[in-house]
Amino acid sequence: MPSLRVVSADEHRDYLATLPTASFLQTPGWAKVKPEWRSEHLAWVDDDGRTVGAALVLYRQLPRLNRFLAYLPEGPVIDWSSDRLGDWLDPLVRHLKGEGAFAVRIGPPVVTRRWTAAQIKGGIADADVRRLGQIPPLERSAAGARVVSQLHELGWRHQAAEGGFAAGQPQFVYQIPLVQADRTPHTEESLLKGMNQQWRRNIKKADKEGVEVSVGTGADLKAFHDLYVHTAERDHFTPRPLRYFEVMYDALNEEGATEPVSEMKLWLARHHGDLVAATLSVRVGTHAWYSYGASSTEKRDVRGSNAVQWAMIRDALAAGATVYDLRGITDTLDADDSHVGLIQFKVGTGGEAVEYAGEWDLPINRVLYKAFQIYLARR
Repeated sequence: MPSLRVVSADEHRDYLATLPTASFLQTPGWAKVKPEWRSEHLAWVDDDGRTVGAALVLYRQLPRLNRFLAYLPEGPVIDWSSDRLGDWLDPLVRHLKGEGAFAVRIGPPVVTRRWTAAQIKGGIADADVRRLGQIPPLERSAAGARVVSQLHELGWRHQAAEGGFAAGQPQFVYQIPLVQADRTPHTEESLLKGMNQQWRRNIKKADKEGVEVSVGTGADLKAFHDLYVHTAERDHFTPRPLRYFEVMYDALNEEGATEPVSEMKLWLARHHGDLVAATLSVRVGTHAWYSYGASSTEKRDVRGSNAVQWAMIRDALAAGATVYDLRGITDTLDADDSHVGLIQFKVGTGGEAVEYAGEWDLPINRVLYKAFQIYLARR
């Protein structure tokens, strides 16, 4: 049974560097992005002293109490195929309890179901279908089902995807596989073929209109942020401050690290000198993510958003990534729901909707955990 110990950020990073990928939310750099949370780096070690698992833990203090929610976003990074998850999670819980945690929240990076773009398109067109779960999936993961079953048996509680405390990660995401069924890499041509006609037309139009996409530097974050604030005003969401993105850019590029495990890029799409779209992407090994995006209201007809997405997809493919992750979607397929437009945009890329196991809580102090739930419900 692996044992648990506290490690340095460098030891944590060195272990992740040996893996094909891990969530960028479990990299040492992510702790710097969340300074309002106390952070800790942990490792599981086998009997021979080899590191076999790792975790970034973020501790969020309860108001006026010296007790914490211990949060492992999209983690921990362990062997989730194990039939004895208690051997991994029990020592974790014991340690976190000793650190003052009243509850633990984890996000197993384990897929449970997948749906094709064609299935989703058909569901949106069907008036009787309101939710993704009403459609029989293309795939049900046996490994995912084993994880869910074990977590229930171990007393963990599944949380709604919209769970808060400034923490919750999406349970449903949209991804473009960059490898084919036989595990050979896609080509740019085969990826374009998988897109719908509208996406191909928009990419072609952006090129014809002279949209130019380039990779920026940290100095260009102000231009990105100005466009992002414009997007927030148009689409009615609260924007993050510029400083958040400056910290995130430096942290995920791990300035000073000899072997950074994560890479963030800033992408800028310009039309005759005007910034029409800007995005941030992250890559850890074979997994690439679209993180944040912004677009101008003017010149939307030059299709800068499609152009910049296509540039990020091509870059991920060239870097050897096996998946391009467009991140969260809701599970609604109701044509009258305002959220359905997001999934329609992403469905046009081809790809597939993917459901993960979601986030799970284990109450340690049940009284405080109940108070915590009441606090969340009133927010």
